Amino acid sequence: MTPAITALESAGIPFTVHEYETEADDRGFGLEAAEKLDLDPLQVFKTLIVTLDDAQVVAIVPVAGQLALKAVARALGGKRADMCPPDTAERVTGYVLGGISPFGQKRRLPTVVDELALASDTVYVSGGRRGLDLGVAPQQMIDHLAAAVADISDG
Repeated sequence: MTPAITALESAGIPFTVHEYETEADDRGFGLEAAEKLDLDPLQVFKTLIVTLDDAQVVAIVPVAGQLALKAVARALGGKRADMCPPDTAERVTGYVLGGISPFGQKRRLPTVVDELALASDTVYVSGGRRGLDLGVAPQQMIDHLAAAVADISDG
């Protein structure tokens, strides 16, 4: 049980649990999940922590693409967006890199989800630890997180 699973259960949001043996280094967790779970990389999303101006925000994009930082700033009404340092991302979310879930973080951060999420009935995001993904309906994820939806990925 992870805080992400607890959060979804508490909210009454249906989800599926998908575990796999991870071998990835610190950069390949999302693509590894898609491969090991035999999922379309456009349905598997990575949860990235971004520093927007002076605060942290969450950006959720397909593992097949790259985050467009300027698009995150536009979507959330900020001026300057940079990738958050790994130690800060872990501290503000309560999760380790490769296991950062959009659900069950220490506190809810402003969130933007790439619009490609709405192209699928189910998207897969980290379940709160490496080797664990959760399948959830994208609109339910967006609603639960009170997330903005925008084109925030390149590729």
